[in-house]
Amino acid sequence: MSMNSWQLKIFVAVVENKSFSKASEAINLSQPTISSHIKELEGYFQCPLLDRLGKTTEPTRTGGILYEHAKEILALSKKAEDSIQDFLGNFKGALFVGGSTIPSGYIFPKIIGSFSKQFPDVHIEMISGDTTGIIEEIKKGKIDIGIVGAKTDDLFIFQEEYIADEMRLIVPSDHRWAEKPFVNCRELFSEPFIKREKGSGTWQSILKSMEAAGFDAKDLKAPVTMGNTVSVIQGILHRVGVSILSTIAVQDEIDKGRLKALPVEDLNLMPAFS
Repeated sequence: MSMNSWQLKIFVAVVENKSFSKASEAINLSQPTISSHIKELEGYFQCPLLDRLGKTTEPTRTGGILYEHAKEILALSKKAEDSIQDFLGNFKGALFVGGSTIPSGYIFPKIIGSFSKQFPDVHIEMISGDTTGIIEEIKKGKIDIGIVGAKTDDLFIFQEEYIADEMRLIVPSDHRWAEKPFVNCRELFSEPFIKREKGSGTWQSILKSMEAAGFDAKDLKAPVTMGNTVSVIQGILHRVGVSILSTIAVQDEIDKGRLKALPVEDLNLMPAFS
């Protein structure tokens, strides 16, 4: 008996999902099949590789060693296959992409449509998350390429600008500021403001812009923090507060006359998706 790449893939799935049941969902195999393959691996190495701790599964020390090497083996195997297929001109297989809120909702769908027409044999799987999460998934090797709304200082990540977006203050069309040509940054601190979660590229850009202009975002009257752009848009429409968002994300509501987008004096709100 010898171990094979399929067993390693199953083992990695169990470790990363910390559960046999979650791993079965992730790779579309029955739980008994997964258990059987793990048992064969443990039989091959003649030692336990996983600790079943109630509902959570963790690798043993030996399992941890195997996990690190298994990831390298699987990545190298995929690289070899991709290189040969590229050389032969056969573009097929799976492409894993990821995007933060705005790219996954408004940029990737347009790209994927034209890409799929050109490369019909390539299956695309898209993962959505905040900027921090997408970057971490790329580092783990779970995503091949991603588009996020903020730059990172991580030396293991290469970024280049893909598209420049303009963020503006978004208010309801009947708001007292709606007809103003712009709003002064200081005025933002007098109005309820909807914040985004810490991992949001949009929120990181807002924080940096305010800090550069000499303002502290902690002083905003922010009764609510929301985890995605759709929620923020609905919050603005329902008078929860105002917020700063990508104009790409709110263009439909602006065209319908329900929202207005205003420049904010003193703030540089031009993030680049990369």
